[in-house]
Amino acid sequence: MTITPGASVFGAVHLGYIVIETDRFTDWRRFGTDAIGMHHDDLETDVMRFRLDDQECRFLLRRGPAEDVVATGWHIDDHTTFERIEHRVRAHGVPVVQGTEEEAELRGVERLLRFPGPKGITQEIYTTPVTSPEPLRMLASGWVTGEAGMGHVAITSAKPALMRGYFTTVFDARLTDYIDETISGVKLKIRFLRVNERHHSLAIAAVRGLPIDPIRTRVQHLNIQAASLDDLARSYERVHELGFDMALSVGQHTNDKELSYYARTPSGFEWEVGWNPIVIDESTWEPGTHQGISVWGHLPVGQTIVDKLDQFRLGARSLAHPEKTVRALSGAGVPDD
Repeated sequence: MTITPGASVFGAVHLGYIVIETDRFTDWRRFGTDAIGMHHDDLETDVMRFRLDDQECRFLLRRGPAEDVVATGWHIDDHTTFERIEHRVRAHGVPVVQGTEEEAELRGVERLLRFPGPKGITQEIYTTPVTSPEPLRMLASGWVTGEAGMGHVAITSAKPALMRGYFTTVFDARLTDYIDETISGVKLKIRFLRVNERHHSLAIAAVRGLPIDPIRTRVQHLNIQAASLDDLARSYERVHELGFDMALSVGQHTNDKELSYYARTPSGFEWEVGWNPIVIDESTWEPGTHQGISVWGHLPVGQTIVDKLDQFRLGARSLAHPEKTVRALSGAGVPDD
């Protein structure tokens, strides 16, 4: 079969699963099942999974000290596109490793490959998700996945142009829009990238004018999309009732119009539950810039001056620990916007 490296893979890529490393299994089980409302499966002492739909795995949690996201899995529509992406990565001299049968089985996928990604988050691609005949046992009525993938990942970066270049090179990601925001006197610029009709599968936030990263974890938040407003409201209520920390109250975003709230996970990064974001029309969409992340709401909950000082401390520390990049895949042609 002849592979055409230059052909676009946009639209054939979908966020499929997330791998999280944690030692807080009991807290995560309560958070994912009893608060957020997902389906939970215990596989082994050191492995558990959450489902959102008929796919066997949407979140794979494995035991370890990171308390962070360690890999993102991308569902590729067909073998030709899969091999096109593999060819791109190899052509840039970046190592590609084939996943073992056991690793693929844990993720509920077939034909698994992995390669290095920005901030040390391994990028994984696969072709066919394995579906489960077992009925879903969850508090939510459902979650929106399908052609748009399962949600999005938000990452803070001291090198946002390189990160944007990476996902443009590998997945032909398109710029959807920007948000300019000021939080506690710190000016942020957030870039939103899409790989299909979802408004964004990736958000990249950067402190303007300063090459620092104020977040301890590799990701700032993960997002999943509730099937109904009632699901959103009930999960918000359960998060409060079960004593998990709320990061931001319910609000509506300026750019994708999604209604959402942000809870704090047992590992420390945030978890956004959203509802009803807009869908991109490729024939008419033009990138723009929005002022502020929210039309209304999304107010900080329980943040103290100590929390703010911790963020500045982490930002200063990041200067001494350069952010991991994959320069070979970071795209010389992407402007430093």
